[in-house]
Amino acid sequence: MPESRHHVSSAVVVTRPELTGDVAARLADIEGVEVHATAPGKIVVVIEGPHSGVLGEKLIGISGMDGVLAAHMVFEQALDIEEAIDDDRTDAA
Repeated sequence: MPESRHHVSSAVVVTRPELTGDVAARLADIEGVEVHATAPGKIVVVIEGPHSGVLGEKLIGISGMDGVLAAHMVFEQALDIEEAIDDDRTDAA
């Protein structure tokens, strides 16, 4: 049976400050991971996947990367697939 939900989480990755740029570049290469902000020693990422287990596996992998001191999930949301599909609607400000 196909998944009817899509999971999205945000996480903070704590790094050795001198390796933040290198870690951010490696994170950007991981499928389903987007880097949204960096500061010396900290990276904010969004992780997406079909279920929370995928998110947890990616977070565990991130926490074991060279230069990473810790990786903490901050938020998780499960969306119905229909909500997650971009149907070209725009948000008016």
